[in-house]
Amino acid sequence: MTSIDTALHDSLRALKLSGMLHTLDARLAQAHAGELGHLELLQVLCHDEITRRQTMAMQRRLRRARFDTQVTLEEFDFHASPKLPAAQIRDLAALRWLHAGEHVILYGPVGVGKSHIAQALGHLAIRYGADVRFATTSRVLAELAGGHADHTWPRRLGELARPALLILDDFAMRELTAAQADDLYELVSERTRAHRSLILTSNRSPVDWYPLFPNPVVAESLLDRLINTSHQVFMNGPSYRPNQRPGRAEMTAKEVTR
Repeated sequence: MTSIDTALHDSLRALKLSGMLHTLDARLAQAHAGELGHLELLQVLCHDEITRRQTMAMQRRLRRARFDTQVTLEEFDFHASPKLPAAQIRDLAALRWLHAGEHVILYGPVGVGKSHIAQALGHLAIRYGADVRFATTSRVLAELAGGHADHTWPRRLGELARPALLILDDFAMRELTAAQADDLYELVSERTRAHRSLILTSNRSPVDWYPLFPNPVVAESLLDRLINTSHQVFMNGPSYRPNQRPGRAEMTAKEVTR
């Protein structure tokens, strides 16, 4: 390596342009072979750096999302669950609801793929540059309860209100205490005021959520605001979980060839 090459590598490293640094030798070889002109070489190196930064930013957003599993809508097998409203779910993939600050409610029996679809929509939102957080509702309520105990409640609420999309899995699983209902009310109110979206998954229909709140006034205020600005998707059909068992893909392939 010449002194000029060494100086260039050092400069790129100092400028934190490692996307260019990692592909520089290959791009220079293309230029020497006549495949790239001077301006094309610069453009391609800039594209390499942009691609690296976009990839790293997406990886950071995926880590912050804390998904149970990283799944996508493309890999969901709608053929395994023909009763699911595939057209409605695919329409949600356009993310118009996210840009409008609206909510999505996925409800239906256990095991039909609600969490998969919720996390897949979250993954899609991340690919389009949005910050996402995924958690079970019980974990979020425990987190807020801990904030009351150690006087960090405003900070914890702010962290949950900040992402463009918050996914609350297993919503309305059981009756709420008065403190939990109040925390949930504050969280939903904060996100609604900021026009930030929620995805809720639940085994219960939204109309069955009201009795879970000890205070009917809180229930009406929270749920009417939440439900009236949501896209509701009823997911029904056989359990999707057997299709996710290890070896299921191989079994299906063998069945097709029989």
